[in-house]
Amino acid sequence: MPDRPADRMRDVTVEPFPAAAPGSVMICQGQTRVLCTASVERDCPPWIKRDPDTGQPTHGWVTAEYAMLPGSTPDRKRRKTDGRSTEIQRLIGRSLRAAVDLDRMPGVSVTCDCDVVYADGGTRTASITGAYVALVQAIRWAQNEGRLDHDPLLEPVAAISVGIVDGTPTLDLDYPLDVRAEVDMNVVMNGAGHYIEVQGTGEQDTFDRRQLDALLDLATAGINDLFSVQRGVLA
Repeated sequence: MPDRPADRMRDVTVEPFPAAAPGSVMICQGQTRVLCTASVERDCPPWIKRDPDTGQPTHGWVTAEYAMLPGSTPDRKRRKTDGRSTEIQRLIGRSLRAAVDLDRMPGVSVTCDCDVVYADGGTRTASITGAYVALVQAIRWAQNEGRLDHDPLLEPVAAISVGIVDGTPTLDLDYPLDVRAEVDMNVVMNGAGHYIEVQGTGEQDTFDRRQLDALLDLATAGINDLFSVQRGVLA
């Protein structure tokens, strides 16, 4: 088991990071570090429905890209988008779209880039938590610039990993815990306490309903703490 109690997260900070993008933060969760930026564009994907009279998009879009920088792992990570990265960036995009009302941001597209600087477990969940803060920063910027007439923000969104390690439900798995976990799970929630996504896998063993409930309770407590961190940055 880790030095910290099984029901306690690693230390988490989210801090502004200098960048040209209107939204930019660095999230540190234990040793894991992810640079999250959010860029605002006036054009939307071509498949978005357009008003037949004006030709303007009827809603906006939020998407994400995810990458692990070459020096983020002991063995150099090659610069390429593999299947894992594609799956993770789709998860991040789905999670962030749950935080906004796309109908209230017509014609505005926000891309959140999550670049892992150092990987020590939980990079996808840290990316979601940090990217939400960058997204809010970018939306506030777009409002100040007159690109948005309405506030599209709904509930905050954050994510955390949980798992069963040596038979014990454990919160916020770093890499050494992750590789030992019998069960591994990623949980994404919003501020209303609703689940956006739950990814659970029996890596080395199966799990029952009692264990599932214990993992979800741990995740809920951890995510509530992450909401507090986000609020502190955005206040």
